[in-house]
Amino acid sequence: MTDEYKVEEGLYYTKEHEWAKKLGDGNVAVGVDDYAQSQLHEIVFVELPEMDAEVAQGEALGAVESVKAVSDMYAPVGGKVVEVNEELLDSPEQINDDPYGEGWIAKIEPSGLEADLAKLMDAEKYKAYLATL
Repeated sequence: MTDEYKVEEGLYYTKEHEWAKKLGDGNVAVGVDDYAQSQLHEIVFVELPEMDAEVAQGEALGAVESVKAVSDMYAPVGGKVVEVNEELLDSPEQINDDPYGEGWIAKIEPSGLEADLAKLMDAEKYKAYLATL
């Protein structure tokens, strides 16, 4: 099961299949992971979070719509939204093509990063979690 889906080392994962990546500037890039995009299939629309919105860890951040369903995306870390990937408005399929790269959804200036990351799974724990699904 876990070999079917790409799980990137160095990222942090939620049980709802979002990822968080610490960036060099102190911000955190977030998106939906390979498992989530494969379950959704063809993504046709992304509801991006609002700039400067304050979000709590686990709070709905936006939504991803596919031909099959609409799924909320939850913030893997709390903080302030400082950038959104507006390219997804015209090319939402980037989430399917490159969920950990061009398919990122937002960047957050974290408010309690270490405490939030402690509640997430690293790649090994996430692979073990996927094996239970």
